[in-house]
Amino acid sequence: MKKIIVLGCPGAGKSTFARRLRDLTGLPLYYLDQIWHKSDRTTVTREEFDAALGGILAQDAWIIDGNYKRTIEPRLAACDTAFLLDYPTEICLAGAAARVGQVREEMPWTEEKLDPEFRQYIVDFAAQQLPQVYALLAQYGEGRHIVIFRTREEADAWLRLYEQSQT
Repeated sequence: MKKIIVLGCPGAGKSTFARRLRDLTGLPLYYLDQIWHKSDRTTVTREEFDAALGGILAQDAWIIDGNYKRTIEPRLAACDTAFLLDYPTEICLAGAAARVGQVREEMPWTEEKLDPEFRQYIVDFAAQQLPQVYALLAQYGEGRHIVIFRTREEADAWLRLYEQSQT
């Protein structure tokens, strides 16, 4: 495990999982939200984002946190391991709501409220985004380790087992 991507619905806990994995592996962690968003709540250009992502993908080892559907395919092509946090919508909505007002290292600002449009994106994720994620995982799965978690407890148990295997 040297090139890892962490995928899933907003609010699932991708960043928390990725940080715990970083702490266990020592691999550098990159947040796509930090690359895409500026602190003034604007975004970089697609070209700037793609150049930054390309620079990361060219490195020998990394963890990349974020869904960003447009870039899943090149990240899957470059990774050796993919984690998908496929949690129920209610869990993701609660996760997104819980982080409102929290300073987070993966975002360049603090969310002040759960934006209605973002909330709807989470509600629609399972129907509109997840089938495409699964299709890409199937397409690029050969030769890669694909791990799908359906609950936070499964992800926590996996991290505990991984930690034990490293000692």
